[in-house]
Amino acid sequence: MPVRSFRPTSPGRRNSTGFSFEEITKSTPEKSLLATKKQRAGRSTGGTITIRHRGGGAKRRIRIIDFRRDKPGVPGKIAAVEYDPGRSARIALVHYADGEKRYIVAPNGTTVGQSVVSGPNVPIAPGNTLPLSALPPGTTVHNVEMQPGKGAQMARAAGAGVQLMAKDNGRALLRLPSGEMRYVAEECLATVGSVGNAEHALLKLGKAGRTRHRGRRPQVRGSVMNPVDHPHGGGEGKASIGMPGPKTPWGKPALGYRTRNNKRTDNMIQRRRSKGRR
Repeated sequence: MPVRSFRPTSPGRRNSTGFSFEEITKSTPEKSLLATKKQRAGRSTGGTITIRHRGGGAKRRIRIIDFRRDKPGVPGKIAAVEYDPGRSARIALVHYADGEKRYIVAPNGTTVGQSVVSGPNVPIAPGNTLPLSALPPGTTVHNVEMQPGKGAQMARAAGAGVQLMAKDNGRALLRLPSGEMRYVAEECLATVGSVGNAEHALLKLGKAGRTRHRGRRPQVRGSVMNPVDHPHGGGEGKASIGMPGPKTPWGKPALGYRTRNNKRTDNMIQRRRSKGRR
């Protein structure tokens, strides 16, 4: 899908790009696969802000995506490729042979009329879902489960793809887009191919308003706050942060400080993600 530039009718339009949406074949979503969700603006059930800089944004309906692909042996046909406001990837509407309709994340190269099926003995073709034990090393997959039967949790964003590196003793070694090497059980399901809409990374919003449409509010630098609000605050004029390294608003190191605390699954990670990635 090509990225197009807009006519420079304003300073914001001059520096923004958008998509042509050539691959979209249906503009209205399937009503039976829609859900509503109240916007909480980053607040918990108690009203406390747990995620900062969230609020506002365009009102959107949630598309119910099938991340389990739990219809083994039932063939389906892609009836339409649609836009999903809740994710960077496109979604595909699948009509199954038993009459059921489901949304899936559209793989790269998805076309209307393409057949998709899941199961351990199905062909290794883009869009088909198989257990990792049935795939040869070197295969690129997406929508990968971390626990068998839980549903896909890894490689669901636009352009994402995971490479199956090896299989040993019931575990499969995967190389994630971040560079991390991670083990998962061979029984975990994965969909062949990579996620479509890889050009999403080339999008330039161009103006602050398009960020607000996504529900993201402005972020304020800690150095312009007061000392009571941020460790970097205070001072006369443009003062340095006055400490060995940058800190979060709660006094924790902001760069190079690992916050992972899950010893139960530490043995599943063979190599941490690459430097420069968060």
